Amino acid sequence: MTHDDIRTRVHEIIAEQAMIDPSDITDDASPADLGVDSMGVVETIFAIEEAFDVQVPFNANEPGKSDFDISTVGAIVQAVQSLVTQQQG
Repeated sequence: MTHDDIRTRVHEIIAEQAMIDPSDITDDASPADLGVDSMGVVETIFAIEEAFDVQVPFNANEPGKSDFDISTVGAIVQAVQSLVTQQQG
């Protein structure tokens, strides 16, 4: 799976949570910018785990203390890329 494939799929997952078109998502947007609340972020994490068959190290109770950066869409793409790469090991 290429970086572009991962980026496209993450954008689709976030767009579904935000109920917007994937083309409206930019890598520098935060989930909050797109209207995704904290519950939506958790649902996004679950969808990412399912779509990429990875385990996201994310604590919903302490989102700031995770190695999985959710600050921007681009950071999420990078984090998923890293997990996919580790899994392929």
